[in-house]
Amino acid sequence: MNTSLLRSLFFLFGRRFSLLFSVFLATAPLLAVAQVKPAANPAPDVLVLKNGDTLHGKLVNEIGGKVTFHTDELGDLSVAWSNVKELHTTQPFAVLNKTVKLRGKKNAGSIPVGTLDATSQILAVRPANAVPLPPIPVADAQYIVDQKTLDTQVYHQPNFFTGWNGAATAGATIVEATQNQFTASGSVGLVRAVPSVTWLTTRNRTSIDFSGSFGKITEPGVPTVKTAIFHADAERDEFISSRFFALAQTAFDHNFAQGLALQSAYGGGAGWEAMKKPKQQLDLKATVQYESQQFLTPTTAGVPPTPSQNLIGSTFSASYIAHLKLLTLTQGLAFIPAFNNEHDYSANETDTVAFPAYKNLSFSVGTLDSYLNDPPLSVPPTKRNSFQFTMGITYAIKSKY
Repeated sequence: MNTSLLRSLFFLFGRRFSLLFSVFLATAPLLAVAQVKPAANPAPDVLVLKNGDTLHGKLVNEIGGKVTFHTDELGDLSVAWSNVKELHTTQPFAVLNKTVKLRGKKNAGSIPVGTLDATSQILAVRPANAVPLPPIPVADAQYIVDQKTLDTQVYHQPNFFTGWNGAATAGATIVEATQNQFTASGSVGLVRAVPSVTWLTTRNRTSIDFSGSFGKITEPGVPTVKTAIFHADAERDEFISSRFFALAQTAFDHNFAQGLALQSAYGGGAGWEAMKKPKQQLDLKATVQYESQQFLTPTTAGVPPTPSQNLIGSTFSASYIAHLKLLTLTQGLAFIPAFNNEHDYSANETDTVAFPAYKNLSFSVGTLDSYLNDPPLSVPPTKRNSFQFTMGITYAIKSKY
């Protein structure tokens, strides 16, 4: 076979191969897409009301006798169990009833999980590939949550930087006249409870608080008057039962008006959740602590400085929060006696009222009342009591965990 014939054959087969390869490259993605079947949407859940209305959508949860159901047309609807005739779900849900006592992960396996078929009286849980569980009276079903929420809250531990809830407040006052006055105030309060939902018993809780007011008044030919008051504390609670907890805490106070440079306390003790409701909570606490007091050096000639003190004492405190329809009320009261010096005791009270304004923003007013029974010597005499009133804008900090 001569050379020219071989070249012709190679040229002919090469063009055909190139054509076939090009067609393959062009059609391969289409063939691959054709082979991948789109995921089928799960069948909708069904909610039948006693008036005969039937809704198709997704069960969100049930908390305290209120069923939250989502539909594309109406959004989230809240319906009382007494108005539900039937409920059927296609996805698994966990049912927390009155007979289940949870302490974190310990008894997690006792939570019924499965698809639900319910009437106004009886709730049937049907686990996947398992025998249906005994029916649960609807009145005993305190909480119904989806599988993802159960896994997140029971089987996973959030890292330290997640799960924080609280509020930050800021305010300022500026006066320019014969006297120039400037005052800035602010506060930050954060709480991290694990788990972060109310239908599980709290395992631990961490709180951080800071509040302060700083200002000065200036006038030509007159010494500058400064004001500075701040309070900061941190606490860690470890729950022994659903209501009782052991705690460790530290607190720092400074009050320029009372001659207090720094009062620091470190201690531990116990606490009790005396009231725990969805919209109200009252905690009572008692600690034993070491306390150090350092006072400012007097500026008046002839007045001796007050020596620092090391005290052994306690803190007896109460904290209350109420989420009302038009406002949120937060109160705190603490009495701090010293065992080795009966005259050195102090007390403080804080009150804050926040009025919702727009989304996470609210307008707030608050007071801080501090009492120091044995203030340092000064001329004129230092008052034992210090009262502070603040106004500002508050931003609510909400965890997405």
